Amino acid sequence: MEPVVFWKMNGSGNDFILINNMDAKIRYDEMPDLVKKICRRRESVGADGAIFLEKSVQLDFAWHFFNADGTEVEMCGNGSRCIARFAYLLGIAGREMRFETMAGPVSASVHGRRVKVLMPLPKDFSMDIEITHRALWEGVDFINTGVPHVVVYVNDLNACPVVEHGRSIRHDPFFAPYGTNVNFMRVLAPDQIEVRTYERGVEDETFACGTGSIACALAASKRGLVRSPVKVITRGGDQLVIYFAPARRKQDQTETGLAMFEEVWLEGNTSIVYKGQLNEEALLTVSRT
Repeated sequence: MEPVVFWKMNGSGNDFILINNMDAKIRYDEMPDLVKKICRRRESVGADGAIFLEKSVQLDFAWHFFNADGTEVEMCGNGSRCIARFAYLLGIAGREMRFETMAGPVSASVHGRRVKVLMPLPKDFSMDIEITHRALWEGVDFINTGVPHVVVYVNDLNACPVVEHGRSIRHDPFFAPYGTNVNFMRVLAPDQIEVRTYERGVEDETFACGTGSIACALAASKRGLVRSPVKVITRGGDQLVIYFAPARRKQDQTETGLAMFEEVWLEGNTSIVYKGQLNEEALLTVSRT
């Protein structure tokens, strides 16, 4: 194996491995296994996911985004912000750009570490979904912000067993066969919320989730609890900002939420952690017998 150059980046607590694959040296069918190996913490680079930047016929570039378990997903908000800055610093795109994702085109604006992305419109909003409630839960909503998200309203995030309850909801038959991401949210003020997220594919709590933060802000806005812009305090302590504009035309305000909003933006900081090379030994599987 030839060494593969990569960047390690962080978007408000989510960490990613980014690879420039414009030359298509890494085949698509090789990506899932590669991602599973390099995202292992302590044994390899370690990350919540990996992103491959590739050529696009119509837009500035395209991506393939994989969670740490090797599953490809449609969208990742914090990953979008990282890949935008990555593409800008490589000279592949300007400060203002558009790129392809499985969830549709994404626009981004890069200003130093600060990156703002225009996200795909949400859909499939459902309030008070019928799953078994636990103690401490005050309400449960569902919304798809590029990927599926459950929003659980709680009064005390510190007392909430995020991993236990998140894993239970993620595998609930209601969301079969693909499962869902799960967010636990507390409203602090009309313009501020606090969020903890259990991410499908990572199968654990992460320090932040962009699409999850959006899901919480939009669902809370439909309940009349917050208004744009909404500051989101993540588990990692960083802050994301969600901007949204409700649909102006009454006929656009559908029950499913497909056109509840005219635009949704996600803004926050990104960090370049380091740049390196993936060598063959980073892909070795350690025997534990």
